[in-house]
Amino acid sequence: MRSVTAAAGAAAVLAGLITAAGPASAAAAACSPAIELLPALPGLSGGTVAGFGTGGLVVGESGSRPAYWTGAEHTVHVVPLPAGFDRGRIKAVSAKGLMVGTASRDSDRAGIAFTHQLGSATSEALTAPLPEWQDVGVDVNESGRVVAVDNGVAKEWVNGKVVRELPVPAGEIPGTRITSLNGINKRGDIVGTATGSYFDADNDIQVTKTFPVVWPAGGGYPPYSLQVWNGYHHSFSTIGRDIDDRGRVVGLEDYYYRNDPKLTPAVWKKPYDALPADPGRLNGYRDLELSGTSPTTNVAVGTATNFEESWASYFQAVYWPGKGAPLALPFPAGAPGAVPLSRAFAASDDDRVGGTVSDRETGANSAVIWTCASKQAYAPKG
Repeated sequence: MRSVTAAAGAAAVLAGLITAAGPASAAAAACSPAIELLPALPGLSGGTVAGFGTGGLVVGESGSRPAYWTGAEHTVHVVPLPAGFDRGRIKAVSAKGLMVGTASRDSDRAGIAFTHQLGSATSEALTAPLPEWQDVGVDVNESGRVVAVDNGVAKEWVNGKVVRELPVPAGEIPGTRITSLNGINKRGDIVGTATGSYFDADNDIQVTKTFPVVWPAGGGYPPYSLQVWNGYHHSFSTIGRDIDDRGRVVGLEDYYYRNDPKLTPAVWKKPYDALPADPGRLNGYRDLELSGTSPTTNVAVGTATNFEESWASYFQAVYWPGKGAPLALPFPAGAPGAVPLSRAFAASDDDRVGGTVSDRETGANSAVIWTCASKQAYAPKG
């Protein structure tokens, strides 16, 4: 299970992955509940599942290297990093094997978005390097449309060429710019994050607003500024993490002020004319963030968190069916450590959830998939 194939020899894999896929509904009906720990690249340890492709292809990272897994045994494969970069992860993959990810270099911690076509021997940088700690968001939909912010400009690519630049919504506060693009659905609707900041001399305060934006597919309509509960103060950042095929956006409000963090899950629905809905918390946890959504089944996944002295000390993968209270996903038998931890980042229409499980004491972790996740999710008791 722990074999690695060179990317140059992966072309033969692609045809099998594409033709093996069946209808999502049929796959979900036939699934069996399980928790699968995925192998790491040889000589490395740990990993995260960040996305699902066609025919059982799974993408993410292993030992801080971009990776993907294939087949029933989840054979692990390395993805080459762009020249000059040392670490990275794959974040999503199209139906034809076009992967997108992020990479960083140890020398200055600068980060980029990049692309890799399954079967190619190389990966290609997509964006100019961003300074250390700046967010690098990138996504690709099933038809191969790629979105990211490049050198301060939000862009969409098709077949490696820029097909449109995404404008800042009209009427926003001075200094507003697009800081990241986080999701694109099947139709081509895009969700990202914008930030604006200026000094209000009349009131002697610095005004800052960070909020999600949706750009409808095709570019024929103006973008939507999604409403937020709290704006105009730097302590609040409201982020849209993913968008499903119906246009529903999931994300969070991230609050941090004087060592008092708070994460509040948020869900926006079309026509985007109301404040976000808060689906609630997982029993036993104070905070929750939503990170991903399935394309069509209304499922969202994320992480419930408890902080100790402003540090995220306890967290558990969350499955939200789209109504009712968020549910927990179980830890695998033999999970590392006395107090295992888990996070969820991706959901598929065939009821799989991908993420990571780790040991709170040592930090050792593993990429994980919950199959038939709806049949495993449960409400923790008090």
